[in-house]
Amino acid sequence: MEYLNYIIIGLLLIFTIRRFIPTKGVRQITALKLRDELKDINKQFIDVRTPGEYRVNNIKGFKNLPLQQIMQKAEKELSKDKEVIVICQSGMRSQNAIKMLKKLGYTKVTNVKGGMSAWRS
Repeated sequence: MEYLNYIIIGLLLIFTIRRFIPTKGVRQITALKLRDELKDINKQFIDVRTPGEYRVNNIKGFKNLPLQQIMQKAEKELSKDKEVIVICQSGMRSQNAIKMLKKLGYTKVTNVKGGMSAWRS
């Protein structure tokens, strides 16, 4: 029985760590680097926060595509030929969105570390 507790704790630890490790093959950029990237018309910019969060504060050039709608709308609204730069509030939802985009076959994906919180500071 004691071993079962260790196994459960170990599995929970592995699950938690995997949630915070960046996805392989994903470029990470800072909010400062994002300022340069915004000038590139060959890139797609998506904000995966809720529509309410997006309305309150957003970056010009970013399209709102909420995390909950990524799987349904990505292939209609995003090109797989262009790099997709993803932002959220802190960087967690964008990591999840990037994992979904990778499953859909998007290969050129970039996460903005720290999200909108880093953009404002």
